[in-house]
Amino acid sequence: MPTSAVSTRLRTRDLTYIALFAVLMAVCAWITIPMTAPFTLQIFAVFAALATLGGRRGTYAVAVYLLLGAVGLPVGAGFQGGLGWLLGTTGGYIVGFLCIALIYWLMTAKLGDSLPVSIAASVLGLLVCYLFGTAWFMAVYARSTGPVGIMTALGWCVFPYVIPDLLKLVLAVTLSQRVKGFLR
Repeated sequence: MPTSAVSTRLRTRDLTYIALFAVLMAVCAWITIPMTAPFTLQIFAVFAALATLGGRRGTYAVAVYLLLGAVGLPVGAGFQGGLGWLLGTTGGYIVGFLCIALIYWLMTAKLGDSLPVSIAASVLGLLVCYLFGTAWFMAVYARSTGPVGIMTALGWCVFPYVIPDLLKLVLAVTLSQRVKGFLR
């Protein structure tokens, strides 16, 4: 088997880590403070998966989490799951987790996975998640309830979360620096 094929294969250990972090995302989703967009620890688990496992395995963990929810398992805030969970008003932010992961994977693959690159990739991914999620929220909300202004949507779904999400990012990166050495 060529060396490049061996290096891209996932080992049993990789699959285990991916599954564990997908479960961590679900558990963190269940820790909820109800708001327009529920305040959860999901984004902490996304950042922790990426910073600990790296872009490739972390992205796979996010994808597994989304697939588990899409097929109906109650992995979301309030024990929600199914296509309604992903297609609802806050589904864009949940799908946006995949945007965070893909941006992280791309940036760390191109620029290396140093701490500054990891943080920059996570912050850029978070901004894209906010953008995608807010556009999705406005479209779905307009169809079900009526039009909503951009500042209102940002006030409901983004502004209250910026500082907490950045703190979750710092916590996830700090913890991953300590845990990463044990997971090789």
